[in-house]
Amino acid sequence: MKQKKIFIVRGMDCASCALTIEKALKEIPELSSANVNYATEKAVVESDGPIDSFRLQSAVKEKTGYELIEERTLPPGHEGHQMNRVQMPGEMEGHDHAKMLKEEEIKKLWTKFLWGAILSGIIIFLSLPDYFSFIGEIFPKGARFFLLLILTTPVEFWVGKQFWTSSWASLKRRDVNMDTLVALGTGAAYFSGLAVTFLEISNWKLGIKLDVFFDVAAVVTTLVILGKYLEAKAKGSASEAIKKLLKLQAKTAHLLHEGKHEMEVPIEKVVSDDILIVKPGEKIPVDGVIIEGTATLDESMVTGESLPVDKKEGDAVIGATINKTSSFKMKATKVGKDSFLAQIVAMVEAAQASRAPIQKFADLVVSYFVPVVLIIAAAAFVVWLVFGPAPAFFFALVNSIAVLVVACPCAMGLATPTSIMVGTGKAAEHGVIIRDAEALELAGKINAVILDKTGTLTKGEPAVTDVVAFFKDDGNKVVRYAASLEKLSEHPIAQSIVAYAASLGSLSSHPLDKAVKAAAEKTRLYEVKNFKAIPGQGIEGDVITEKGNKKLYFGNAALMESKKIDLSTNQELIEKLENDGKTLLLLADDRMLIGIIAVADTIKSTAKEAVQRLQSLGLEVWLITGDNERTANAISRIVGIDKVMARVLPQDKAEKVKKLQALGKRVAMVGDGINDAPALTQADVGIAIGTGTDIAIESADITLVAGDPLGVANAILISRKTLINIKQNLFWAFIYNILLIPVAAGLLWPQWEILLNPILAGGAMAFSSLSVVLNSLRLKRLKI
Repeated sequence: MKQKKIFIVRGMDCASCALTIEKALKEIPELSSANVNYATEKAVVESDGPIDSFRLQSAVKEKTGYELIEERTLPPGHEGHQMNRVQMPGEMEGHDHAKMLKEEEIKKLWTKFLWGAILSGIIIFLSLPDYFSFIGEIFPKGARFFLLLILTTPVEFWVGKQFWTSSWASLKRRDVNMDTLVALGTGAAYFSGLAVTFLEISNWKLGIKLDVFFDVAAVVTTLVILGKYLEAKAKGSASEAIKKLLKLQAKTAHLLHEGKHEMEVPIEKVVSDDILIVKPGEKIPVDGVIIEGTATLDESMVTGESLPVDKKEGDAVIGATINKTSSFKMKATKVGKDSFLAQIVAMVEAAQASRAPIQKFADLVVSYFVPVVLIIAAAAFVVWLVFGPAPAFFFALVNSIAVLVVACPCAMGLATPTSIMVGTGKAAEHGVIIRDAEALELAGKINAVILDKTGTLTKGEPAVTDVVAFFKDDGNKVVRYAASLEKLSEHPIAQSIVAYAASLGSLSSHPLDKAVKAAAEKTRLYEVKNFKAIPGQGIEGDVITEKGNKKLYFGNAALMESKKIDLSTNQELIEKLENDGKTLLLLADDRMLIGIIAVADTIKSTAKEAVQRLQSLGLEVWLITGDNERTANAISRIVGIDKVMARVLPQDKAEKVKKLQALGKRVAMVGDGINDAPALTQADVGIAIGTGTDIAIESADITLVAGDPLGVANAILISRKTLINIKQNLFWAFIYNILLIPVAAGLLWPQWEILLNPILAGGAMAFSSLSVVLNSLRLKRLKI
């Protein structure tokens, strides 16, 4: 059985670290896939069989030196499904542990920064005897250098300890990363200062002016730690979407023990089939079904739908939503990882940990970045040692240190995942659940949208509006025939006809009115033999009446045409009903048309606005339906769509998607994820309208939890803005390195005598990563 696990990665300081860990994981034979995300600091691994966590952790520790901590186990695919119940609080322990580790890391970074800042301030002050003459009077040069050495040592090896430990681990595996650059740069400044201090104290005369760069070592280390601290805080803010979702979960529930005694219990004690009482103002503890009472619920926190929803007996309710009105009893149906909220958390987390195709180029650059920077730094040192102004050694050293500390692969590594993290979180807040980063990227490139009529633009709840009987049959007889033929079908239209017949029959409960009872008797369903479904047309069967067998056909005009039934005398009526946007079901025997049943589906209140918003985004919008042209055109006029595909069978929808793709369109298909599954799979992006408390629709790349068509525009808008944000981040990350590395190497010195001070270089490096994260956080302010 396939298994997927998520691990927290400790000690990962840069994008190249993530690639190193990922490479090590992919070398483990039993793993079918591995993805390490620097922004989320998590590794997601998948295997066709059970995953031995201890063996995997040991292998990664041995190969890379990085520690993996198991967060939780997920099934493959959409991570919402679980065979065994795991209570929600228990499930969240992994998230709590991750939060604890992150808070611990942030606190440690802040402590180190404070000490680094204090010591660096003193070091800078003691490094400026030309500005403060009394320093030279109090401390002779050798004594001052030695004092600077003492003060710089804890900054270099305690504040900056992570750079040295990471570099040493990289060296042992014959690899380099960003920490290598920082350690080399600050180490060069520190150890050159150590050598100069030794020479000065020993009173060796080399014939050149000696100087130390302890201020460079201390300040650069402190600035990089500050950058790490701010980056960690910003990344924590970027992952707030999941934190908000986790906070929604109720902590307790009112359990009806043995059907009699009400008792308050922790949420983890609730199991399926428990009977619970939910009082006004309380959160619904778990997913379930109302068994007694009614209520109005606020579901906005999980569906994004702002309007309250009325619920009655038999209706499903979602855990974490709020009961706004009266008390009711409910039966728990889904708890722990099976719950709706847990599915959303798992899907958002999986999306945030995934990798977008646009990231591949950045990963490729990062994999070669550090070795190239080392070569540039070495070249700068050699060139300026030969051609630099006196003292050439120190001039060359300053430039090579500047190259090492200004280079920043982290900005490139963070450019895509931080935007994905914020974008998917923003989408989840509006009831749009995106499967993975690739789906988000593709959705941002969509230029054509196909909207299925039923369930997308309409409520998917058809109802009988007209019954027309011809010749000697009355309307009740037509309904009785049709319902008899359709009684075993699960199609919504069939069910609406049977329900209509039942509503007539239900009048038989009236105790006095004989006329009413007679009418009810007339709607009792007949037995049907030789039933046959005709795909795309309708059904036929022998109805066993009081007067014997009657061969009947019930379906669309195509069925009537195939059975040679003449419709010409009723064509005007048929056209009138179809022009009203109604779907017609025609009933005939083997000679003539004997009745018509018209069915209409209510158009969703936001359908027209949704279409307008899609068109305002420059999208080509299509309506696709199995209805005939007149009915389809009537619906399209109401919602404002001018491109219609009518008479399309469910199995042919995928072919329609292909035809648009062949014209160069990037197509999003929007449907219910069941009848439209092949078309959703064929489309560049499949968008499923939520159909209940199970949002793990396999054929969908994006799921709209609330079932609101406005969510389609929201999904595409968020995806577009996220993609733009990613491109901005990548542009900044590449431009920063392309411009500043040559400047740090001394490119501007021959012409303008401009150098990049290593301290400024370190500050710029810290700011570059931070700026990428902060730019990603702008997506949180996106107005939908």
